[in-house]
Amino acid sequence: MSHARQMLETNPSGAAVDSAALMECIEACFDCAQACTACADACLAEDDPKSLVRCIRLNLDCTDICEATGKILSRQAAFEPQMVRDALRACAQACRLCGDECQNHAQHGMEHCRICAEACRRCESACNNILSVIGP
Repeated sequence: MSHARQMLETNPSGAAVDSAALMECIEACFDCAQACTACADACLAEDDPKSLVRCIRLNLDCTDICEATGKILSRQAAFEPQMVRDALRACAQACRLCGDECQNHAQHGMEHCRICAEACRRCESACNNILSVIGP
């Protein structure tokens, strides 16, 4: 059991939304942030990193948004649905953009971009899942 799960389960406030879906999203956000950071680094190590500037930028932006969203979702006391919705929407959008960009490079043999695109798709899906639970 992860520490994040233990912390969520022991929070006196309880989870504001389905705890399994919430935990999946928190883990997907932090996993995606790590994958995007590593992908940006791998892009910088490629022979022509200048051609990957957009990918690197989207990776770094996605990292920041995923980390922030994972942190916001980890806070259950005085849960603010509008803040959570806005963070989830931004995260899903960042993951979609980054995943699309990485998928383009993956088709040209960049394995790190393929892995990153998978992490982005998983996080985008997890964010949209929570959004469907907490509503508009």
